[in-house]
Amino acid sequence: MVLSKQKFNRYALAGVLTAAVAAGIAAPSALSQGTSTIAVDGSSTVFPISEVMAEEYMAENRGTQVTVGVSGTGGGFSKFCADELDITGASRPIKASEIEACAATGIEYIEVPIAFDALTVVIHPDNDWADDITVEQLKKLWEPASEGTVTRWNQIDPSWPNQPINLFGPGTDSGTFDYFTEVIVGESAASRADYTASEDDNILVIGVSRDVNALGYFGYAYYQENQDSLQAAAVDGVLPSEETLLDGTYEPLSRPIFFYVKKSSLENKPEVRAFVEFMMENATDLVPETGYVPLPEQEYASFLSGL
Repeated sequence: MVLSKQKFNRYALAGVLTAAVAAGIAAPSALSQGTSTIAVDGSSTVFPISEVMAEEYMAENRGTQVTVGVSGTGGGFSKFCADELDITGASRPIKASEIEACAATGIEYIEVPIAFDALTVVIHPDNDWADDITVEQLKKLWEPASEGTVTRWNQIDPSWPNQPINLFGPGTDSGTFDYFTEVIVGESAASRADYTASEDDNILVIGVSRDVNALGYFGYAYYQENQDSLQAAAVDGVLPSEETLLDGTYEPLSRPIFFYVKKSSLENKPEVRAFVEFMMENATDLVPETGYVPLPEQEYASFLSGL
């Protein structure tokens, strides 16, 4: 099953943020008695994987409902540590503060790396000046000191147009925001605030695709699904791709992405264990359909053998 661009854009235009609603499946209150439910939420970056896994699993297991929400990595951890979820997706490792929050409510978990992501810097297809940008230029664009002062392209490079820069990026609850600011700016969450922010990556896709002076960043899957309306910028001369992810040349914007699974759900809800096993057994085939790069097959097998 290929995740079509129509499906991705529907979330941005209609604000639909659960796989259950997107697929036209009845809400939990309308489910027949005896149906098992697995609650998944978290990162918008990980969402395409959550969605395809949920849809494929439900197709084979009619008695289980997997609901998939999009609250961002931080929002997902908030719900997860409040004991509202079985699984949360994360585009960064769990923070110390989130570990403490989970400990305070007695939530134990396992971390499950699920795929590799090439965090992608995107520009409009007609932008012919910023198609190869350096880490230093990105830092100058996004660091807090640039807020309200670095506002035109020729301030980044004198040979670039004297035109306004319109920036689009994830909101502060996003793990992608945390990761990007850490590796580009040098400090997690250090960013200028005068940009269009959204936890929904499709909003960012639409914004950049409609503005020749726009630049944004988000997970590789959303670029893959919208290549006809976006252009990926090379970073220090290297474009994001499966090859540059695996050979280690797309640095510093390559990263693993994760699921966090509540131990009590894994131990006490057979449907959660079955779903996690399904993800490990099918990740090699399903992850590429979402635009991400799967881990080596032995990594999934090793995790599965340790469940």
